[in-house]
Amino acid sequence: MNYASLVRRILKPAVFVAALVPFALLLIDGFRGDLGANPVETVTHRTGFTALTMLLCTLAITPAQRILRTGALISLRRPLGLFAFFYATLHFLTYAVDQTYLSGLGLSPAAIIEDIRERPYITAGFTAFVLLVPLALTSTKGWIKRMGAARWRRLHRLVYVAAGVGVLHFLWLVKADVLRPLVFGVVLAGLLAARLILRRPRSVARNS
Repeated sequence: MNYASLVRRILKPAVFVAALVPFALLLIDGFRGDLGANPVETVTHRTGFTALTMLLCTLAITPAQRILRTGALISLRRPLGLFAFFYATLHFLTYAVDQTYLSGLGLSPAAIIEDIRERPYITAGFTAFVLLVPLALTSTKGWIKRMGAARWRRLHRLVYVAAGVGVLHFLWLVKADVLRPLVFGVVLAGLLAARLILRRPRSVARNS
């Protein structure tokens, strides 16, 4: 079985199932009442952690395909990226609903905007989410054709910025227990280094 067949028949379905597992576990824990003393905080933390994990998995696709010398893995990048955006959206919506509830003003964008301005870790998280929005919206082949491959690639390099700001958001959030955000930071740095090391010369890229 070649790489393309392996990705299409096994890896791609496995990625979809694995990416839905955290969401399924959240639903199960919610129905069972197993989200702890502060369910909103639990949901916020778990969706944020999953979003950042999915984002780093997305960034790992390009180095992996270059190491394995196959373009078959590229088909996994879009679903992983969209799942990252899905969990980031859940993360933000959970925060927004909680902030609205705490403000006692109903659905109050003003209260959310004020919180984003006043707390640096919220500012960082919101910035990362905003950066992911155009990437999710332009993830289709149709948008690549409309924008042109070069412009599309430049835009989608923002994913590294979003990931970096997301790691910063995580680091500022936890304050004392910094092990997990530092692990994310090291992984992100490694992926950036791998991208630079494994970058193909332009002449080779044009002829491939």
